[in-house]
Amino acid sequence: MKEIDALRRHVVDLLVGRNAHIDLEGALKGLPAKLRGVKPKGSPHTAWQLLEHIRIAQWDILEFSRNPKHVSPPWPEGYWPKTEAPPSAAAWNKSVRQTCADLEAMQKLVASKKSDLFRPIPHGDGQTLLREALLVADHNAYHVGQLVLLRRLLEAWPAR
Repeated sequence: MKEIDALRRHVVDLLVGRNAHIDLEGALKGLPAKLRGVKPKGSPHTAWQLLEHIRIAQWDILEFSRNPKHVSPPWPEGYWPKTEAPPSAAAWNKSVRQTCADLEAMQKLVASKKSDLFRPIPHGDGQTLLREALLVADHNAYHVGQLVLLRRLLEAWPAR
């Protein structure tokens, strides 16, 4: 196997998660709807805020990676939801679906032999697709860990 093929596979595996830590879907599975907007004492965020932040940041990185006309949201306020709780169950479900779809799109972009992982993104200032994919994996892992801790604080984490 060529080194680049191995690298693509490893980066996709990193994006998928489930190796060194739980993935987003696993971290959200079974979270009661009534707790999605609850901020336990000492926690800076709710599950809704973390989910939406992951979705927005991941979408921004994906779009930057593939769309030269993409404009990022204002930092930092554009990367966080305005409310602590989701406006509805439908909004929560849409956010989960979009987050998963965008993660899959990044995986496909990395896996495509048409994608040059090392070429600087033309509309960037030195970023490469490899760097952006690693950024998504790193950012998601950090906030998924926060979701798990949040659920433990809410006593809503299943015993393993």
